[in-house]
Amino acid sequence: MNSPTPTNPACYVYGIVTADADPSTLEGIGEPPARVTLVRHRGIAALVSDLVVNGPLGTAADLRGHARVLDTLAARGAVLPLRFGAVVRDVEAVADELLASHEEEFLNALEELRDTAQFTLRAAYRQERILRDVLADREDIARLREDVAALPEEAAYYERVRLGEMIAREIATRREADTALALERLEPLAVTVSAAPASEAVGDQAVSASFLVAKADWEAFEAAAEDLARDLAHRATVRLLGPLAPYDFAGDVVAEARPAER
Repeated sequence: MNSPTPTNPACYVYGIVTADADPSTLEGIGEPPARVTLVRHRGIAALVSDLVVNGPLGTAADLRGHARVLDTLAARGAVLPLRFGAVVRDVEAVADELLASHEEEFLNALEELRDTAQFTLRAAYRQERILRDVLADREDIARLREDVAALPEEAAYYERVRLGEMIAREIATRREADTALALERLEPLAVTVSAAPASEAVGDQAVSASFLVAKADWEAFEAAAEDLARDLAHRATVRLLGPLAPYDFAGDVVAEARPAER
């Protein structure tokens, strides 16, 4: 087939759904946003929109459009999200190289994800509050901080380094405890969990975890997350995102089936 042109556009692929999904009201990437349609193959389908290349992909609007399509469909039924930027030369390639070649894997994955969606919990420490808590609970750290403040700047260098290390270790201990608390509260309401190790956290991150939750448990899960947020509110800001497409739980399937791009 000839190279895509504005009258024969390439396909931008958002993800994989069952063939009975309805994307008719969805708008995808592009300016103006492109209409999202299905390329079907028996019991499965790809969510696609025409892509007339006017410039590079990756604007903030493109990223939001990609996520909007997937998250909207995830609230309605199972969806396998493709990573942002999947562009295939035409609908025939989508049907033959993506869907037909991986029909069984997609069907199995969609069945496993049926009536579920991802919820992502992110908590960030309030820096001033967590520091006050540390100083109130650790007399040795508070005393060293006072000693450092009383020393000339040059003379206090090594003690300041030691103080920083002690504070960092104490916050890391609290992060481990807060992560364990979040999992204790929320994991029983989830099908499975993907949690970032507390030891790998950076900056003010307190908790970062994603949960695959059955639709029947969404309300209970959200209520439990609200209770957790109230309990952590004095030291951390908590955000719950969802229902989302299962970005953290479908990656292996879609990565192995990624089609040859244009």
